[in-house]
Order: sequence, then C-alpha cells, then structure tokens
Amino acid sequence: MLKAMRTQSNKQRIWIVSELYYPELTSTGYFVTGIAEGLAQSYSVSVLCGQPSYWKRGVRAPVREMLNDVQVRRCWATTLNKNRLAFKILNSITLSFSLFWAALFHFKRQDIVVAVTNPPMLPYVMVLACRFKGARLVLLIHDVYPEIFTRLGILKQHSIPVHLMSYMACWLYKAADRIIVLGRDMRELVVQKIGGRTSDVVIASNWGDVEAIFPSSRRENRLLGMLGLKDSFVVQFCGNIGRTHSVEDLVEVAAALRAEPEFHFLVIGWGAKKSWLIKQKQLRDLENMTVLQPLLDEEFCDGLNACDIAIIPFLSGMSGISVPSRMYNILASGKPILAVCNVNSELATVVKEEGVGWVVDPGQTNSIVSMLRQAKADPALLRSMGERARKAAEAKYTMGHVLEIYSSVIEEMGRE
Repeated sequence: MLKAMRTQSNKQRIWIVSELYYPELTSTGYFVTGIAEGLAQSYSVSVLCGQPSYWKRGVRAPVREMLNDVQVRRCWATTLNKNRLAFKILNSITLSFSLFWAALFHFKRQDIVVAVTNPPMLPYVMVLACRFKGARLVLLIHDVYPEIFTRLGILKQHSIPVHLMSYMACWLYKAADRIIVLGRDMRELVVQKIGGRTSDVVIASNWGDVEAIFPSSRRENRLLGMLGLKDSFVVQFCGNIGRTHSVEDLVEVAAALRAEPEFHFLVIGWGAKKSWLIKQKQLRDLENMTVLQPLLDEEFCDGLNACDIAIIPFLSGMSGISVPSRMYNILASGKPILAVCNVNSELATVVKEEGVGWVVDPGQTNSIVSMLRQAKADPALLRSMGERARKAAEAKYTMGHVLEIYSSVIEEMGRE
C-alpha cells in the first residue's frame, strides 16, 4: 500500500506535530520519528516539534533540517527539568504556543495534520490552527484526560476541574477528523466520549523493532555475566518507571521472595518513581534487586534478553489510558510477560490472546509470587511462550503493519 500511495506524494502534505522528535528517542519521540520517516516514503512530510527535553535535555538540535526525507522544524520553548511539576507545566505552555505560532505560518488548506495529545494543551491549539488554515486534523492519543488525573488520585472524580477537562476532551475529540488510539481499551473509552462514532476512531498500536531486537542465548548474555546473574531466575522491569506503574507491587514481591535467593529482580530505566524505588531498595535491604540506568542503543537487545521473564506492573485503573510500548519489544525479544494490570486492558488482552504469559490484578502480591514460582518451575512453558511472543511480534506488531494503518487513514481522508 505504501508503494501505491507514492503517486499522491506531490499532492498531499502531512504535518506531524509532537513535543518530542529525534534526537529525543524516549517512547513518544521514537515512535513519532518512525511514523514520520515511514510516511515520507509516500508523502511530503514535515514535522513541528520542540528541542530535546527528556533524555537529551540540553542538546541543541538544528532549528531546521532535512532528516531521512522529513523536513523538521524545531520551535523554541523552555526545556526545564520535567520531573518538577511546575517546570513541566511551563515547558508545556511555552511549547504549545510556539508550535501554534509556527502552524499558522506553515499549514495550508487540505494539509493533513497528525497531532500528539502530549503536552495536554497542544492538541487544542492544533484544532484552532487547522480551522484557521483549512487543514484537517488526525489526533494521535497517547494520554487520555482527565482520566489519567482521576485514576492517579491527583484530582477528585466530581471536582470542577475534572468536569471542565471532560467537557474539553469531548470537544477536542469531536473536532478531530480522525482519531488514532494505541489499543482496544483506549478505543472503547474514546468512543464513549464522542457518542459512538466508531468509524472515526482507528487502532494503530506501537511496534517492536524486530530487526534490532531478537531472541538471543541466555548463556552468552553479557549483562547477566557482568552482574553475576547467569544462575539466577531473573525478573526484569525495563523502561519508564512512571506514575502509572505499580513499582510498589515490584517492591513487595521482591521483599516476599527475599528468602529465595534464586530469584533476582533487574530494573533498567528512568522516570518519576525511580528515586522512590531506589530508596525502598535501600530501606528494605533488597539485595535481590538491581537497579540500572537506561541502556545504550547498542546494548538494548542484550538488555532485554537479560531475564527469564519480563514484568509489566500497572496501578489499578490504568485500563484505557496507558498502553505500554515496551510490550512490543519484549515480544520481539521472545520473552514471556507477567502482566500486573486490569484484565480488560490492552496489555492483558495481548498477553492472553497470544498465550505469552500471565495476567494478575494489581496489588495481589501473593498471586504474583505464585506465578513467578510457577514460571520458574516450568522452563518448557517459558520457552514455548517466548517462541509465541516472537511470532506475534513478527506477525502483528512491526513498523510496517502500523504504517499501513496510517496510510489507510490518509488515503481515506484524501478521497473525502
């Protein structure tokens, strides 16, 4: 389909608007960069984004450059430490207004604009820019508001700010020409907000890098050797240690298995809860847990293979508002998954339908411990789950599959 769409590249311009883009390759930056460069094979693609403000904060990328057939324009904004809430809000406000101003100068009638929902103000100003300029909007939902605030306990369910945000979210979703979501649970939530317009909401998951990430021998794993863990049963948490993740469950399970030294917990990542996790490891003397910094790109495949099972723990209530992108690279590495999440979440659905692991409700420490003991006692089952995980990644969760969905959306909008 991508090849077939090349004939339209001189007719259809696409703008992708995101806070994060290369060289910022956190989750959003990585996937938005991949989408832009993939679509550039068929269309004229430009990107409006900010300067690096996460992993690469402090790096000054060119204001304008052509990267892999994508014209990138980086707008000015503050790039203060995002882990401080006041600074994160200031970054969001300055970037949103800067991107809005650039959009007014560059968007043209009938352009298709793909806007990410983070930071929260960004999609609203993109609606206004598209209406002023006659462009059409595709909303790429990564965060669902106000649900993420209420389920994390930041705001009360029936408070005035929540009612206001609910009204604004419904207006935003109805104003978009198309909506792309990351999972089935998220689609169900969004469809409820827009009164059942199911045809306007499309699922396009994130993907695993099946070329760079692949199963490898545990015996030859350099990271396990360096850490002295080749004889341990390693449970790995890899990625963002964010506010939606139940690292509390991880700590409780590690504490419960402290007397069984064959189990070891390997945490690799960054995020808002990392400092809390390290403090708890020290306070509770969890010698069966190792916490590492994020790995370099060339170490990533080896790092994902440095375990017997991957654990993805979420707080209760995250169904519909958080789909873990790390799941797809774990599948690509051929590792089973212990999903600590609500049973109706996209994570649980994938794990169950592909037969690649176990699903346990958040907060059920005894059940998680039991599942880990069961997994350790059945190496043949782990191997078969790992093989199914790799096959699922290759069959359903590659960049090519995702780009086909984006191209279908653009093709359909082009006929309207």
